[in-house]
Amino acid sequence: MTRLRRTLGLDSLHRDESGMALAIALIFGMVLVIMAAAALTVASSGLTKARTDQDWNGALSAAYAGIEEYQARLANDNSYQQYGDPAAPFSKASGSKLTVPTGTQRNPAFGHGVSGSWSPVPGSDGSASFRYEVDNSGYVAQGTLRVRSTGKVGTATRSVVADVRQTGFIDYLYFTDIESQDPQLTGSANANCKKHAWEGRVQNDSCGEISFSGGDVIRGPAHSNDTMRICSARFEKAVTTSNPADPKVTKLYKKVDSNNAACSGQDFVQAEPQFRATLPMPDTTSDKVRETRTDLTAEVPRPGCLYTGPTDITFTDDGKMNVKSPYTKMTRIGNAAATTGSTPDECGTPGTQDKGLGSKGGATVTVPANNLIYVQNIPVPTADPAKRNVNSEAAVGDMTVDSCSNNHVGYPLSGESVPTSATAGGPGTGTCAYGARSGDVFVKGTFRGQLTIAAQNYLYVTGDLTYADADAATNILGLASEGVAWVWNPVNSGNKSMLGDSGREIDAAIISVKHSFLVQNYGRGGDRGTLTVSGSIAQAFRGVVRSGSNGYIKAYSYDERLKYLAPPKFLSPVTTSYGVTTQTEVKAAFKSTGAAT
Repeated sequence: MTRLRRTLGLDSLHRDESGMALAIALIFGMVLVIMAAAALTVASSGLTKARTDQDWNGALSAAYAGIEEYQARLANDNSYQQYGDPAAPFSKASGSKLTVPTGTQRNPAFGHGVSGSWSPVPGSDGSASFRYEVDNSGYVAQGTLRVRSTGKVGTATRSVVADVRQTGFIDYLYFTDIESQDPQLTGSANANCKKHAWEGRVQNDSCGEISFSGGDVIRGPAHSNDTMRICSARFEKAVTTSNPADPKVTKLYKKVDSNNAACSGQDFVQAEPQFRATLPMPDTTSDKVRETRTDLTAEVPRPGCLYTGPTDITFTDDGKMNVKSPYTKMTRIGNAAATTGSTPDECGTPGTQDKGLGSKGGATVTVPANNLIYVQNIPVPTADPAKRNVNSEAAVGDMTVDSCSNNHVGYPLSGESVPTSATAGGPGTGTCAYGARSGDVFVKGTFRGQLTIAAQNYLYVTGDLTYADADAATNILGLASEGVAWVWNPVNSGNKSMLGDSGREIDAAIISVKHSFLVQNYGRGGDRGTLTVSGSIAQAFRGVVRSGSNGYIKAYSYDERLKYLAPPKFLSPVTTSYGVTTQTEVKAAFKSTGAAT
């Protein structure tokens, strides 16, 4: 058989076929190896890309976490806006005045550069971190902080810039703590008058209940810590209340008028009132006097102007103001006890000489830029001259300081019938409307600039107070009163208005810390037309604007800029929270090594 195979050449053929099969097997094996390697490479690159994408997305989340963490620190410490690293690129470029916190206040998120620290994102086991830089250059003027937060995951970094602002009274066109009249003004001895209705105040008692009624139009967000009475009024934006009643069981507002009679016609354009937590009012404006001190150079780098006793201010559209303040001796103070002071030209020269604050024509000066004016009561003198306040009554010299007949800045008017009862639109039984010792400010005119005016006692708007048209986008005014914020409305003994105009316009953010925003003589003087307010109104107790056919019809509109802009050094709520007004991603500020990009 072997010889036959050799004869036929079959052994040679078999060897050739075996070699070809081996070659084919090797080729297929190599193809499989290449395909497996390619598949492994693709899979590996996919995993790498997935991890890179995950890190990229995580870095943005870490940056947002940094913004939220900074908000939390601000909410827990109202003074935290002073902290940061002034050498950080974002802070240094803005000229921010910052201090690096130390000790228990140390914050790793304030790191920058290669050697700078990062703060871990809670719950990330250190795999995600952030750092942020603060720009507080606009805080005093606008109440806004800018923060650039950079998040890091792996080698990926991303940055966001956010504008952060206090949330509070100026978030609302209309805000009240109590929806009835101030018992101190009405003379009511009823202890219930200081309670919210949902705390047990009876809404038909002697507290002087007020309701929104026909013709009232509120063109902005409204909030009360109390239960509102709403009758035939129109609310064009959101309405909220702190009434804790379940809205499915009990309405959060009352469909009754001030006589507790049922009414209808409420018009809520967006939605019926919703619940929102109570926003506490501050106790006083007196802390604003520190903003006029010259010894607090780090905390108050630009002191405002201090005026003492009744002060009349008229704004003009060229950015000036005329100030009459005859009892003022020092317009800035040098320490907490106010035993030293100064008289800078920008606040006006005290005294009765020509163009002095006490002269007949007053002093005309430029509106303080991004600052505050504080008007205080005349301080009571002390027996020890070394401890005497520089603006105390004794320091005034021989000027007569009488009680109610003449406050030396033009009030009351000759022939004016001054009410002493709040039921007639006065300051309360036995209280002087125009006290010569009182820290009252009387203000009107065409305003240009950025300013807050705070009064220790009363604030009167004595005429139209409007923004100059040319700078309408940048003009911002705050009016803060520890006492009543009055819309001045003088009448004579025949209960006739002594004003020749009709209607009143006020462009400002207004707050009465302890009392109300109130029309003087709201029950006398006849129909005064429409009270137009463009800005915001906040008050401890609700004030009367119209009674029967007397007073003003409301036309209130919210200044939308107050969502992100606040008057300089304006009042904040007792419990402060901070909200982000704008937020956007920007080029990453740092590499994962910490080096600047």
